[in-house]
Amino acid sequence: MRIQVKNLLAIILIILLTSTVSEGQTKKSYTDYVNTFIGTAPLTDPEILGYELPEGWRSWAGLTFPGSSLPNAMVQLSPITEYGSGAGYEYEDTLIYGFTHTNKGHWNLCNIPILPLSDGGQKSSDKFRSRFSHERESSAPGFYQVYLDDYDVDVHLTSTLRCGYHRYAYEDNAGRQILFDLAKANNKVSNWQIEQVGSSVVQGYQQTGEKIYFYAILNTAIERVEKKEEGASNGFAVVHLVNGNNEPVELKIGLSFVSIENAKQNLQQEIGDKSFAQIRNEAASQREELLSSITVSGGTEKQKEMFYSCLYRSFLWPALRSDVNGAFTDAKGEVDRADFNYYTEPSLWDTYRNKDVLLGLISPKVTLDVIKSMKDVGDKTGFIPTFFHGDHGASSITGAYLRGIDDFDVEGTYQLLLKNANESGGARPYINEYIEKGYIADPDISEPHVETKGKAGVSKTLEYAYDDYSLAQMANKLGDTANFNILMERSKNYKNMFDPTTKFMRGRLEDGTWIQNFNPQYPYYEYMYREANAWQVSFFAPHDMEGLIALYGGEEDFESKLDSLFSVPWNPNYIARNVETMIGQYCHGNQPDHEAPFAYHFIGKPEKSQKIIDYILNNLYGIGDEGLALCGMDDAGEMSAWYVFSALGLYTFSATDPEYIVTVPLFDEIKWKTSNNEVLTITKPEKGRALKSIKVDGRESEGYFVSHDLFKNGGTIDVITQ
Repeated sequence: MRIQVKNLLAIILIILLTSTVSEGQTKKSYTDYVNTFIGTAPLTDPEILGYELPEGWRSWAGLTFPGSSLPNAMVQLSPITEYGSGAGYEYEDTLIYGFTHTNKGHWNLCNIPILPLSDGGQKSSDKFRSRFSHERESSAPGFYQVYLDDYDVDVHLTSTLRCGYHRYAYEDNAGRQILFDLAKANNKVSNWQIEQVGSSVVQGYQQTGEKIYFYAILNTAIERVEKKEEGASNGFAVVHLVNGNNEPVELKIGLSFVSIENAKQNLQQEIGDKSFAQIRNEAASQREELLSSITVSGGTEKQKEMFYSCLYRSFLWPALRSDVNGAFTDAKGEVDRADFNYYTEPSLWDTYRNKDVLLGLISPKVTLDVIKSMKDVGDKTGFIPTFFHGDHGASSITGAYLRGIDDFDVEGTYQLLLKNANESGGARPYINEYIEKGYIADPDISEPHVETKGKAGVSKTLEYAYDDYSLAQMANKLGDTANFNILMERSKNYKNMFDPTTKFMRGRLEDGTWIQNFNPQYPYYEYMYREANAWQVSFFAPHDMEGLIALYGGEEDFESKLDSLFSVPWNPNYIARNVETMIGQYCHGNQPDHEAPFAYHFIGKPEKSQKIIDYILNNLYGIGDEGLALCGMDDAGEMSAWYVFSALGLYTFSATDPEYIVTVPLFDEIKWKTSNNEVLTITKPEKGRALKSIKVDGRESEGYFVSHDLFKNGGTIDVITQ
């Protein structure tokens, strides 16, 4: 009997141990939560969009790519299903035209398209493509795979910072070919060249305003390189491989924006003799390290998938542009060399609001090098670069500086930003008018429409006022009292656009009178407003909410107007690309009003903010039939960073200021390992979604903001709800 009991106990112990091991083996890594296809599917629901899509339109939603990329890398290796589309890949498509090596999601790049072919493939440049299906397609951070049905090739892709690694398993190992479709990209190609070097190497470049050089090594011999109209817009090249090797074809390709020799050096240093599996594992490991800096407990599986997918997408842009030897092509087209990594400029109009801060919190070295890169552009051109609209380098750089990223030429950068803020011909169009009048006027148009040309004077005035405030904070820290006072006075210029009779930010004419043909619900691309209507810009003064509330006549009137923002129905006849996904008049599909949901905090009603934030988090990300659509363009990660911060219960309401507005997180507990190895813990002990109080390090906090010191020193935030 004792023997039987002993045996039974042993069996139970084995089962328990086996169960424990099994659980350990099946525990998800953080990269397992990432779905790189999110943002590639179309948004078609008129109830979400706010209108019926006109025939032939695809909404500007997501515009993301599913391929392989390390954080802020030079190479983004991804399939292209339609040239001229936002990110090259559209989930509803059924044909792949190639695999390109650069991407942003702004209808540009998609350089160096390569496609494996077989003897049965099409020979016309317009016909090089293959059918594929999502059933035989997969992806993960640092990896993409698809089966090309027309060529019977299983394609595996991975990448390093500056290199791509292709692996092609052909069903038929005779007649293998590889297309270099160098006349094509999302930008207009003006010239291209390719040549064979030795038995298994090809090299060349593609020119689209800037030259992108490549050096590619194959693991099998090349029979010949067939070129059709080299350099021409209708040309292409096909690399024919020698028969006889039954192993998968591997193509390792290095890129450079400087030279073929640098592309070769990048390839030798980053890949060299490493195997595909090694490079893929290294890519996954780098992504895992970044994602694991924030761990969450609680929440649903979908919320975790969305959170880590958004965190992943927040670290794709800006993109690396310098080579392993430090060389890069500067803003004047000259080759230079630096002791820092040279990056593209951030997508500032989008990302200064949140993503640039997130980048600095998790990858401060990248942020530092981005600032140094922007300073280099300023040294060469006379102005710190901007992007699309506004002068938001002032916010992005000052915000990083005030958070402790200061190992750069602060004084030199500051002087360039002052030049941006005061001199014409640079980052601020109509700056003389803005300084002289305190606002920027628009013309009197009798029947304006969505695409009416103007100065976007309301948006420029509001944004310049915030940029002035941002630069004033740098002036203050540097002890420049004179410029601090001037810029702070200019930061109030947003008030000059407020019409007290309509209680909207409204366009003015040159003589200062209000534009008469005024419909606050009608959206414009650049007449009075930049990709917005009056509703969507009328709550933008993140640096002076007290002053903004006073313009409306106090808290009660402000609350009433804010309620209307989220409740006045959108007119479905008002159709403007990029102004989409409506909650009343509020547009989450574009950036101009992304701070508005948090505005109720400033009148002591955070529970009303939370209802809007929760609706957005749970209903406007991961939508559509496949759960893969986003409610608007990801815009270099801004839309994703909005989700990340809001899901964590912290938001960069005024990104310049080193503080964060507190909301109710989606998760019960968050542990954020900061860049200096401290830990910030955020807890939500109750199930309620209405914010009641905030405790910082155990003490009840006044107001709704917490200091950036928590990221420096570590600490706890307890979000108490009801």
